[in-house]
Amino acid sequence: MFCINFFRDPSRIVTGDERAIIAPADGKVIRVEKVDDPRVGPAWLVSIFLNIFNVHANRMPVEGTFLAVTHKPGKFLAAFDHAASDENEQTEILIQAPKGKVIVRQIAGLVARRILCYARENESMNRGDRLGFIMFGSRTDIIFPASVSLKIEVGQKTRGGETRIGEWT
Repeated sequence: MFCINFFRDPSRIVTGDERAIIAPADGKVIRVEKVDDPRVGPAWLVSIFLNIFNVHANRMPVEGTFLAVTHKPGKFLAAFDHAASDENEQTEILIQAPKGKVIVRQIAGLVARRILCYARENESMNRGDRLGFIMFGSRTDIIFPASVSLKIEVGQKTRGGETRIGEWT
């Protein structure tokens, strides 16, 4: 029964608002901070922790084309540890959206050691499309331009494909 519950991937109602950046994962926001990313420039970093009871499907936060998809081997620290963003095994997806670049990182955790990523370079997806899956407790980070109006805060719960986390201005 646990496996059936864990591998669920329910349909979601995705907003048609082109300004919306939506959560790439179900979970709890554990980090929101300004960063300087070499590909995005001044940016927001939002980290979403997925516990074993959350849906582990990842969704496209924006409409866009994949500029790069990179797998990085690494450690398997607890996904709620901020060091996991830099040190854990992960797949990083660089997306060219109509209004700027966005990065999604699928990050393995202490138990979650398998990442499925459906993104392929030079292909495109729509906002809300299934982007991948991370097995068991894990984390999804999203980086988007600091010019985006933030609509999320630490402690807030998210639903991948539905929760608005930012809005292009």
